[in-house]
Amino acid sequence: MRSMSAAAARRTALAAQGFGRRGTRSSPPTRRSVLDVIARTQLLQLDSVSAVVRAHYAPVFSRIGPYDRALLDEAAWSHSARRPRRLVEYWAHEAALMPVEDWPLMRWRMEKYRYGRWAGMRRTLERNPRLGDDILAVVREQGACTASEVERHLELDRPRPKGSWWNLSDTKLVCEQLFAAGELAIDRRVGFTRYYDLTERVIAPDILARAVPEDEAVRELVRRASTALGIATEADLRDYYRLHRAQTVPAVADLVDAGELEPVSVDGWDAPAYLRSGAAVPRRMSAAALLCPFDPVIFFRPRARRVFDFHYRIEIYTPADQRVHGYYVFAFLLGDRLAGRVDLRAERANGRLVVPGAFAEPGHDPVQVARALAGSLREMADWLELDDVVIGDRGDLAAELAAQLLPSALSRSV
Repeated sequence: MRSMSAAAARRTALAAQGFGRRGTRSSPPTRRSVLDVIARTQLLQLDSVSAVVRAHYAPVFSRIGPYDRALLDEAAWSHSARRPRRLVEYWAHEAALMPVEDWPLMRWRMEKYRYGRWAGMRRTLERNPRLGDDILAVVREQGACTASEVERHLELDRPRPKGSWWNLSDTKLVCEQLFAAGELAIDRRVGFTRYYDLTERVIAPDILARAVPEDEAVRELVRRASTALGIATEADLRDYYRLHRAQTVPAVADLVDAGELEPVSVDGWDAPAYLRSGAAVPRRMSAAALLCPFDPVIFFRPRARRVFDFHYRIEIYTPADQRVHGYYVFAFLLGDRLAGRVDLRAERANGRLVVPGAFAEPGHDPVQVARALAGSLREMADWLELDDVVIGDRGDLAAELAAQLLPSALSRSV
């Protein structure tokens, strides 16, 4: 079995995700630039938290730098004959944007979710056996609607279920269920609110007509995960599309037999690895990027620890006085290592990118990390149209980071 060093594996993983390719660009990124990122990552996770910027926008910025976010919006949530929809929402790695051509690969999952994605949905369907048909009739007649608009058309005035953490109405829950089952799709978002429409009005007929057996679909999803990851364990491949081990083990074996995955041994890894055929193994990696908590490089926490020796957990739901690093913490990629992390907040009303805490990872030179991080923070602030970068005093990197930013007349006090 071929062996690889941990450093070579890191560079392979980062190259597969599209890092080390920015170089010097004379013109702003285009729609093609944005879609090229997704061709590498395969998906962009969606999340409602907007402490800095919505999660699906951040990975594109990390890889190509400042770009017009409307390019991504247009690719996902608008359609015309000249510029057709290229991305669609579904439960890929959690809620995610994925290429619209991948819709048939999720049909087996839609069938699995037909009677409820989770127990609360199933109980709602049992309580309201006709509500799904009523919702579909409204959407068919009215066009793309929010759940609230559907509810108004149905003239419902029902109490929300007691004990529901999300406090969702039955109508919203059933809209979500119909989406999970593939009967509704997301036509667009406005202010991050979903507009549901009949799937046949969102997905092109030729794509919708494609039938892919579950084993073939899973094998293709594992292939795509391996393309996005470059080098991965079976658990890494399984997590990328939230598959089950019983699905991925035979799929990995098939891809090994076909020569598309090569079993390799990586120094220090606690499990066998698989190298994607044709994956680049750069001799060096030149990168400096802020990675949001839902970036594919770190969204599977065991992989982040295995590949980068980076222990990460999101602390949004941790009481403030118990947080170690902060509320919404970005990892900082420098070269082929995760060299630091920063708690970030965009104060749009005040025009400030606030950094309450900044931390260097063990073994990294704080001056070197702060110098590179200062440039990345300034670039992010400019991208988000924020005037100032404001550094707090939490973390062992805060003072050095503030010193690096002082020549640009940026504030240090929060």
